[in-house]
Formats: sequence, structure tokens, C-alpha cells
Amino acid sequence: MRLLRVVHGTRACGACSTRDVYCASMDRLGNIEAFVQTAETGSFNASAKRLGLTPSAVSRRVAQLERELGVALFHRTTRALSLSEDGRLFFGRCRSVLRELEDAAEAVQRSRARPAGRLRVDAPVVVGQLVLAPALPKLLARYPELDVELVLSNELTNLAAEGIDVVIRLGDLDDSSLLKRRLGIARMVCCAAPSYLERHGTPRTLKELERHDGVVFVRNGRPLPWRLRDEDGVRDVEVRARVRTDQGVLLRDLLVAGAGVGWLFDFIVDADLRAGRLVEVLADHAVAGRPIHALYLAHRNIPPKTRAFLDFAASLFERRDGSGNRR
Repeated sequence: MRLLRVVHGTRACGACSTRDVYCASMDRLGNIEAFVQTAETGSFNASAKRLGLTPSAVSRRVAQLERELGVALFHRTTRALSLSEDGRLFFGRCRSVLRELEDAAEAVQRSRARPAGRLRVDAPVVVGQLVLAPALPKLLARYPELDVELVLSNELTNLAAEGIDVVIRLGDLDDSSLLKRRLGIARMVCCAAPSYLERHGTPRTLKELERHDGVVFVRNGRPLPWRLRDEDGVRDVEVRARVRTDQGVLLRDLLVAGAGVGWLFDFIVDADLRAGRLVEVLADHAVAGRPIHALYLAHRNIPPKTRAFLDFAASLFERRDGSGNRR
């Protein structure tokens, strides 16, 4: 692991005297990095390749550090190099210190970096239409050098192959090599238009719900089961699917038009519920909300454009508490 870039050589600065505190500190830091790299790789040759030095130069640096400490950090034989007991203790502390120094340097660099270039974002269709698109002008105004390409898809995406920087997904995630950031919680809501409820009545139990007209979301040609809770626990409820669609916005429009009862994410119908165009039913039977995550490729340093978008996306969902209500 590359911890910190230090100028290596016979001395950190040839013009400095041996009494110069700064140069002595930099010299010691270079010696410590040489030691850490050697401990990690297990050889002077391998650590020399990482540091861009010769094996003999790395060996001299480690030897100089040992003289300063007055201990042997390695057990040396003609065939092997291993840490001594003192070396193991010193290695653990030094590695932590170097990581903190690198984190501090990266934090300063990030604070000076401006998000720029093209950012490709893949998101579910309904999230892109109702959450991201209305808010994107604010992000673009904040970062004039940033361009965004928004790809809407409900299918899993290979980030590396498709050149995607960030993917947003709803629900629980399988184990993945991708990094993830939890953005918020989305609650599933049963609702219908007042006009529909006036004609057909308001369902009070899951048994009554099964007799109502359902407006159902389909995925891969199959209706998505409605997961609700009754006195026996959480179960899938089968409703009479009078209308099926694979588009969340269309499902909402059908509900507002009075086509039946639907079960969908709260952020799709928030405005309609507040305006009275839709009415929530069976709220006592709702289950826990589903997490919303952003996924991105593992980088040693997250690009400023990716970090800026992650913060932006989190701000769009953080106003929701665990029940899906706005704070």
C-alpha cells in the first residue's frame, strides 16, 4: 500500500545542515516510510520498487532508523527478512501515523478541488424523473464545470463496463465489491383517489383489500407482490390486478384518475397525498421502509465530481425519517 509520497535520497535536502530540525524530520519520515514499505512487502527489493529507489538505498534508510532507535527492527538472514518484536510494535504505530498524514493531505487537496467533467449517473426511472431531474439545476448551478448524463434504468448495471460513475438503487443490496452510501429510506404506501374510494369504499383490512381493483407495478412481466402486515405478521397480499404497468409515474397517474388502489414508494405520491388527490389507506398495515443506496466503484481517492453528487443525492432523501415522513 502506498501511504505517503516522501522525497527520498541521501538527505531530504542537501543544502541543509544536520542541525536543521525540518530536514531531520523529513529525513526521519522518509526512513519510516522505507521501513513500513519493507515490512509490508517483506523485502528490500519489493519496497524499493514501490518507492522508486534502489534496494541498497532502502536498506540504508532502515539501518539509519534502527541506529536512531537503538533497536533491530528486522531479523535478517541470507534468505529471509522478518520483523523483530520491537519491529512489530513500531510497524503498527508507524503505519497508523502515515495513514493519518495521507488522510490529512488528501482532505486538504479535496477541499481545493472543484467537481468538473462529465458524471454518468444510473438511476431507477421513477427516481430520475421525480427526484433527481427536478433538483439537478441546483447542482449544475453550484458547479459550473460539471456535466451530468442521467441514464434511467430499472435493471442492474455493470458500472465499469458501462462507464457509470454512480448507480442509485432501491431496496436491500446483495454483497458487492462496489462501495455504497445509504442515502435515505423510502416507505411503501397504499393509496387511492377519493373518487375511487367513494365508489368502492375504503379497505380496512387486508381481506377487504383483496376484493378491490388493484393498479399493480410489474417487473420483468410479473406483478410485484404487495408486502403488508396483519395480526399474523408480514405477508404478500394478492390483489385483483385490473391495470398493470412497469412505470411508476404512470401508476401514480392511474391512481389519481381513479383506476383503483396502488402500492408504491411514498416519494412518488407525496405531492398528491398532500394535495388530497390521493388518500393513504391501510397505514397501520405498512411495513418498514426500504433503503436507498448510491453505489460507486472503489477508488483510493473518490473523484470530486462523484463526492459532490453523493452529497447532493443524500440531501434529497435525508429529510425523510424512518417512517418516510418529511422532517
